[in-house]
Amino acid sequence: MKTKEWAYSKYGGLHVLKLESDFPLPEMKENQLLIKVIDAAVNPIDNKRRLGWFKLNDPPLSIIRGYDVSGVVVKVVSEVKEFKEGDEPIKYGSLSEYAVADAKLFALKPRNLDSLQAAVIPVGLETAYLELEQLGFLRRNRCSFLVVLLAKYWYRASKVAATASPGKLDLIRSLGADLAIDYTKENFEDELEKFDVVFDGVGQGGKAMKLLKEGGKPVIDAKSPFPFDKANEALAYLDTNRAIGKIVVNPIP
Repeated sequence: MKTKEWAYSKYGGLHVLKLESDFPLPEMKENQLLIKVIDAAVNPIDNKRRLGWFKLNDPPLSIIRGYDVSGVVVKVVSEVKEFKEGDEPIKYGSLSEYAVADAKLFALKPRNLDSLQAAVIPVGLETAYLELEQLGFLRRNRCSFLVVLLAKYWYRASKVAATASPGKLDLIRSLGADLAIDYTKENFEDELEKFDVVFDGVGQGGKAMKLLKEGGKPVIDAKSPFPFDKANEALAYLDTNRAIGKIVVNPIP
C-alpha cells in the first residue's frame, strides 16, 4: 500500500522536505494498527529532527515524519484487542495520509473533542508528564500534596478537591483542599461537581476524566489549520517561535 506524505531523505532546512504522492507504507507487524490520518499537528522536535539534532539515534531517513495525529482505525492485526476498525485513536502518527504504528502508542480520542482538537494533545501532554515525573511530581503520595499546594496558593484555584486515604484527609485539608474525598469509601468519579483541571497522579486517568467540565478545549494557534499540501509552511511558521498554541495540519487527503 502506498500513501501521500511529507518526508525527507537528507538532513537540512525546509528545502529537504518533499511532498511524496506514492510513498510505500511498511508491512504491518504484530500489535500494530493502520490509521487513516484525519488531522495532524507539528512540534518543535519535527524541525530539530530534520536538522539532524538526533541523527545518532534516528531511524532511516526515508521514512514519514511527524508525531501528533488524530484518525480512524482502518485495519488491525489479530493480536490487537484494544482497538477495532472504526475506532478514533490519537497519539503517534505522521504528516501522511495513512500511518502504521504499534497499538500501544495510541489512545482513544476523548469524546468531547473533535479530531482537530484531539490532534494537538499527544506530544505536548506526554512532554509535560515526563517533565513532572523527572521533577518528582508523579511519585505516589508526594505528588498530590504538592499539586494541592500549587493549585490553591500559586494558581489561586477557587476550589480544590483531592482524594486521600482516611489517615491523610486532615493533612490534605491543611494543605488547602476544600473538598477531601476518602477514596476507600467514595467513588470520586461520581462527584456531581465538575472541575476545570483534573490531575491524576496514581493512574486513574479514565475515572478522573469524568470530573472534567464539558467545553474544555486545547489551545490551537489562530493561523491553523494549514492545508496538507502546505505542511512545510506550517513548519516554517513553527520556526518563527511566534505561534500561540499548537499548529495543526488539516485536512489530510
